[in-house]
Amino acid sequence: MKYFAVQVKTRGEEKYIRLFQALHPEITIKVYFPKREIDIRRRGVIVHTSLGIFPGYIFIELEGEEDLHDYQWAFRSTDGFYRFLKSNQNICALQDKDLEMVLHFIKKVGPVAGKSKVYFDENARIVVSEGPLMGLEGKIIKVDKRKGRAKIKLDLYDDTFSIDLAFEVIGVLEGGHRGR
Repeated sequence: MKYFAVQVKTRGEEKYIRLFQALHPEITIKVYFPKREIDIRRRGVIVHTSLGIFPGYIFIELEGEEDLHDYQWAFRSTDGFYRFLKSNQNICALQDKDLEMVLHFIKKVGPVAGKSKVYFDENARIVVSEGPLMGLEGKIIKVDKRKGRAKIKLDLYDDTFSIDLAFEVIGVLEGGHRGR
């Protein structure tokens, strides 16, 4: 399997996918837009929100001999398209760390990353027992226990960005206080 990244209009990823599938029903390749669920406090009210893990990017899965060049015009002609990665002139399949990161969210986590279950060890370090943060402990750059969020650093090609993923504390913190 080969996976390709397509940059589209940010916050218009789902609209782009729907429009692409409506305009080109004969093309049956898999298109992914991994998302995450997170609670955001707005004016004192907690709102359950679903956001993109890779804002502005969708991912295409091709099997075997299929080639993205066969579908290139269909993607480019759909409203909201910006470019293929690395560039429109040099379209490259995801490889190495980029592929590993995208597959973590597409295959292991599923279409929507929910809350991870974590506890904190005796040195107050976060330990992930299950969920989307599993395997990404080395990418955590900040933990907000009060909000229940871990900020992780993601790399995709030459672009680096950080996102928040939700967690809930399932263990007992040092001093016997229950985590929340």
